[in-house]
Amino acid sequence: MKLSMAQHDRSAAVLLGMACGDALGAGFASAGALSPTVSVGMRSGGGTNWARGEWTDYTALAIPVARAAADGLDLRQESTLDLIAAEWVDWAATAPYSGNQLDAALSGPERTAAAVRSAACARHDSVGRSAGTGCLIRTAPVALAFLHDPDGLADAARRLSELTHCEPDAGDACVLWGLAIRHTVLTGELDLRVGLGTLLPGRRELWSARIDHAERRQPRDFSRNGWVVQALQGAWSAIVQTNTELGEGADAGQYRLGVETAVRGGGNTDAVAGIAGALLAARWGLVAVPNEWRRLVQGWPGLRGADLVRLSVLAAHSQDTDEAGQRERFRLHAVK
Repeated sequence: MKLSMAQHDRSAAVLLGMACGDALGAGFASAGALSPTVSVGMRSGGGTNWARGEWTDYTALAIPVARAAADGLDLRQESTLDLIAAEWVDWAATAPYSGNQLDAALSGPERTAAAVRSAACARHDSVGRSAGTGCLIRTAPVALAFLHDPDGLADAARRLSELTHCEPDAGDACVLWGLAIRHTVLTGELDLRVGLGTLLPGRRELWSARIDHAERRQPRDFSRNGWVVQALQGAWSAIVQTNTELGEGADAGQYRLGVETAVRGGGNTDAVAGIAGALLAARWGLVAVPNEWRRLVQGWPGLRGADLVRLSVLAAHSQDTDEAGQRERFRLHAVK
């Protein structure tokens, strides 16, 4: 799929925007809602004492997915999911925090997708729920890999979600968010409803009502944002409450304003700001991400902001079959 210059810029920003939102929220994680007058900036701290500018487990889980996409692998194939699951298991062995559901799914001796999926379902059966936010942010590179194929995107997003989260809410949220990122990269328009038609009857109406509710409320109203539904609602609320459409290429700090508003909602701020950050970056492009944040952001496995931009570009061009697209992918691989 040949991208225009504007589409290329928007796609290149997605993982960077996500990671900067994640890292910004990390220093405020588990705190209460903040006043609109409180300054929000990159700082160390949070539940696991993240370094200033360090992304959390949310972005870390997206890295193996992005690398698989950048290598042109089909994210729907079990063999690709095996590679991703193996990297997740290795990461979890030394990760400072991964959450109860992910810890159960990734702590076993087996490193295959089937083993991770089985452990995740066993945990779900024992506690009766598995719709945390850990499945959602890692969907961003799926959106980039399937810019050419919305049906394939929906399938891959759900398969990836179901590796570790068994509830329909988790899969639905990943499909909606992934398709929203794709739509925004391609059109420059923010629309969380664009994927509703891919959901099952009944689920469409449920999610439509949830989106309506998010647009009428503030991020702080979604205090149960460790649940994937309210995390997505909180992120969308932050975007809607701060969105001012200024036309193609125009930006009056919309990315920064939206991400900071997501953080001020409190609670699971790294997840909510990371969700908002990916979608806002898909709208406003690389120039909208503050230079200070670009310089500071870093995290597992020893990557920085420029590496995320490179991964985004490679993932977005992974299905290029024309000679120019192949040359661009070769060039980017050569400078990794």
